[in-house]
Amino acid sequence: MGAATLIAGLAIAVLVPVDAARADGPEVLRVVGQCRNGQAQGNYALRDADGRLRVQGAFSHGQRVGSFIFWSPEGGRVAHLPFDADRLNGTLSLWHAGATADGDPARRVEAVYRAGLRHGSTRAWWPNGRLREVAEYADGALLSVRAWDEAGAVVADAQARADADAARAAEQRDVDALLVTVRRHLPDCSPPATRQQAGAPAALRLAAAGAPTDTASIAMVDATHRDLHGAPA
Repeated sequence: MGAATLIAGLAIAVLVPVDAARADGPEVLRVVGQCRNGQAQGNYALRDADGRLRVQGAFSHGQRVGSFIFWSPEGGRVAHLPFDADRLNGTLSLWHAGATADGDPARRVEAVYRAGLRHGSTRAWWPNGRLREVAEYADGALLSVRAWDEAGAVVADAQARADADAARAAEQRDVDALLVTVRRHLPDCSPPATRQQAGAPAALRLAAAGAPTDTASIAMVDATHRDLHGAPA
């Protein structure tokens, strides 16, 4: 695996060892990202060993901003997570695993967030495409909910609230797992000297005519992680 860094007008290629694959076969993901002043900055992506895009997003001063989109190994959409200053803000969307008859994954949930909390409407669907839940939240608290079973029959209010709480907890676990994938696969923004002291081979300095003279850097790092849909984007 390798990392390329632009510092003080020099392009520095640093070789970093790849984690060894374990017996149960974790997936290898490649980080494509940028750094500025020691923090993740700009466009960010994770690709698998075949080059397929698995995660796409952006950072500003080390914080997640805008849309983070996650895909399964088969290319199906897993999640869309909207961020503002590192907190969920906007309409979060999750999809069911697998594909429908038309080849696309079925919608699982769409939930509006404000400043990291559910705030506004949430709609959820069964894998067969039927509406499962319509709910309203304010600052993370459930205000009201209507729900239907997989055949379309109305669910009693008490059960609907219990189901909504259970579904939200499951959705949060999946979102947390997706974000763990990102946290474990950030661009390496440490200075080259720090990486060398940690045991990385000496950097290979290459002349880079016209390279920027600030501390911007570009890092491409290979790492391992399980299937985004198994761990989850």
